[in-house]
Amino acid sequence: MGRRVVITGIGVLAPGGVGTRQFWEQLSEGRTATRRLSFFDASPYRSQVAAEVDFDPRAHGLGESDIERMDRAAQFAVTTTGEAVADSGLDFAGLDPHRVGVTIGSAVGATISLENEYRRVSDDGRLHLVDHRLAPAHLYNQFVPSSFATDVAWSVGAEGPATVVSTGCTSGIDAVGHAVELIREGSADVMVTGATEAPISPITVACFDAIKATSVHNDDPEHASRPYDRSRNGFVLGEGSAGFVLEELESARRRGAHIYAEIAGYSSRCNGYHMTGLRADGAEMAEAITRALEEARLNPTDIDYVNAHGSGTKQNDRHETAAFKRSLGDHAYRVPVSSIKSMVGHSLGAIGSIEIAASALAMENDAVPPTANLHDQDPELDLDYVPLTAREHRTDTVLTVGSGFGGFQSAMVLTRPERRTA
Repeated sequence: MGRRVVITGIGVLAPGGVGTRQFWEQLSEGRTATRRLSFFDASPYRSQVAAEVDFDPRAHGLGESDIERMDRAAQFAVTTTGEAVADSGLDFAGLDPHRVGVTIGSAVGATISLENEYRRVSDDGRLHLVDHRLAPAHLYNQFVPSSFATDVAWSVGAEGPATVVSTGCTSGIDAVGHAVELIREGSADVMVTGATEAPISPITVACFDAIKATSVHNDDPEHASRPYDRSRNGFVLGEGSAGFVLEELESARRRGAHIYAEIAGYSSRCNGYHMTGLRADGAEMAEAITRALEEARLNPTDIDYVNAHGSGTKQNDRHETAAFKRSLGDHAYRVPVSSIKSMVGHSLGAIGSIEIAASALAMENDAVPPTANLHDQDPELDLDYVPLTAREHRTDTVLTVGSGFGGFQSAMVLTRPERRTA
């Protein structure tokens, strides 16, 4: 079976849940963290709701120079990977740094810093030729998303492979999938991985307004994210981060590590169809699910819970419902499916990693988080979407999926190591 890869450390910063424990409490209680956007005046915009993280970088050990130098998304990444490292119990100082790598996912990089600095050097957009003298010395680091991997590598002392994966809204799954492959092929023994995003800025809100992808339930922000509900009308923009420590299974067992889950299978596909559109038949997502199951050497009936993309757009909910039926067969009607975006919003490139964390914690607690705000299920969508209330449920194997603009479709299978045989 080759080198098998497990999660031994988790860190999370999510709307409504700062830290892994608070994050799981929020999900298990079905509490939403969507609210009226507060980072700037949202009144001119079509969608005025967001899922914001209540984050104090100083409380998480970041100094003034770090705060000035690093974009909010980079601060998230360093914080969550730091929590994951502490949670793993692994002595990083005793590791060969060249055998420790980093992969971080992000769809839009240092959006907030870049927008703020552009406004500064252009006199709030009035100058066609910007004044470079107004730019801070660290602007280049914010311009290149690779700095996210650099900041994390510095913080943990990693000198092995370091990569930023940017595949839109599947970045958070794909970054972790890449980290798994680096361990399997022997390029690293330990990977610090995950994804981060802080996209809540005027330019991002305007972009999604233009294509009418975000919710306009502005009069009811707490219930604006409504995956699978008849009244859904788009996703709620969010932010956040999740970090993980991954290592080889036998090494983790030898040191007595707590193992959350084995990452048994991963696959990604691109539909080559449309930048933002999705085919209704879900063929490409179904293909990614099937290949991930094959890599895991598991059957569709082994899946105990599906952590869905569940963005709350009409086409996505139809697309992935069809994909589950196509890939899981009749088992799709028996397995619980839920979307945590109903509670924490859609943090673009970070959400895939946040959903991996939710999947591992569902296994840890033998419980399925609910789809909040699902009061009137769309009759076109006929699976068990776990409305409103978490459910106690034996959860040994979880399928988590992601779908992203550009046609990206990714799937990952997490399981208890003992569920797999050689």
